[in-house]
Amino acid sequence: MSLLSLTWRNIRGNAFRSWVVFLCALVVAGFALSTTLIMRGAENSLRLALARLGADIVVVPEGSESKVETALLMGTPATVWMPQENMQKISAVPGVAVASPQLYLSTLHDASCCTVPDMFLVAYDPATDFTIQPWLKRRFGNDLKLGEAVGGTHIFVPPGEQNIKLYGYFVSLKGNLEPTGTGLDQSLFFTFDTARDMARISHTRAERALQIMPDSISAVLVKVVPGTKPQDVALGILHAVPGVTPIESPNMFQAYRKQMAGLLKTTLALLTITWALSVVLLGLVFSMAANERRREIGVLRALGARREYVFKSLLAEAVLLALAGGAAGIALGAFTIFLFRNLLISSLGIPFLFPSAAPLLVLVGGGLVVALVSVTTAALVPAYRISHQDPALAMRE
Repeated sequence: MSLLSLTWRNIRGNAFRSWVVFLCALVVAGFALSTTLIMRGAENSLRLALARLGADIVVVPEGSESKVETALLMGTPATVWMPQENMQKISAVPGVAVASPQLYLSTLHDASCCTVPDMFLVAYDPATDFTIQPWLKRRFGNDLKLGEAVGGTHIFVPPGEQNIKLYGYFVSLKGNLEPTGTGLDQSLFFTFDTARDMARISHTRAERALQIMPDSISAVLVKVVPGTKPQDVALGILHAVPGVTPIESPNMFQAYRKQMAGLLKTTLALLTITWALSVVLLGLVFSMAANERRREIGVLRALGARREYVFKSLLAEAVLLALAGGAAGIALGAFTIFLFRNLLISSLGIPFLFPSAAPLLVLVGGGLVVALVSVTTAALVPAYRISHQDPALAMRE
């Protein structure tokens, strides 16, 4: 009898034991993959959001740090103001290479003059911008014109329409940026000229006019001179410009980083407990199976089966069940995370980006390894013990 046929016969011969092992492998692999997907997806979102901003320092009105970070990361509409003259003061600080202002606006909630409710709108200055302009040049070879905009990956023109309507103003969507898993994916970007034109039109076409404070901006993105420490430049901005808070790029989204760290500790603790309980349960299952099959193994040994053959057949049984359960758990975990990713973002309050194919395959391999190690570790001692028992003694029991 071949090793594979013996293993398959043993699996079918005890359905209860096989299902217990299968389900334990499913839970361990599925939980491990889901936890890793959530944490890696959140980390990738933060990294891509910072890369999309492209700034070494973000200068915001004093007291609005969390509001701006929430808007940029989760897409929650925010409206903050500071004097436009701050732009010139920031540009004059030693170590500042480029400073570019941005204006944060939002659509009206459930208003007929807006196609999309509660959208985060970002106006930028094309003369100084270093975040949207490079992408536009690479993608289209030119800048945005009056009335044109680019959106995050979740922004689209409604079916049957040719434009997006905001405050009664029709905006032409020129393209979509790459996904980041953050609020930037549901944000719309256009120039200051388009924002002012929209505000002008809104007075006659919107339910409520778009109000833009005169000579005001919401934030300033800063690139520092190469070789200059951002900390020194941030300190210089803090002293030179009253009423603002400079946030260095590595310090952006600190509240979300702390939240993710707490979530990581909790999930790792749960994963460790789940893994330990699963291994203990599997060890008991394999020990019970070893006791039940003492006579069977004794007969095999008496018929000439070597210890190595018996040991390998028992481990092969564990490996097949681990791979089957692990694969099922991984498929179930990945499908659940993908299907409910938006609910996950809103309930946990963190950004999330589902990984692309190559990183996902690595995570799948890791989940299978966890399931395989868990099951084989639990089966190792019982398999060794039963394969080294005395055949004659086993047959008499």
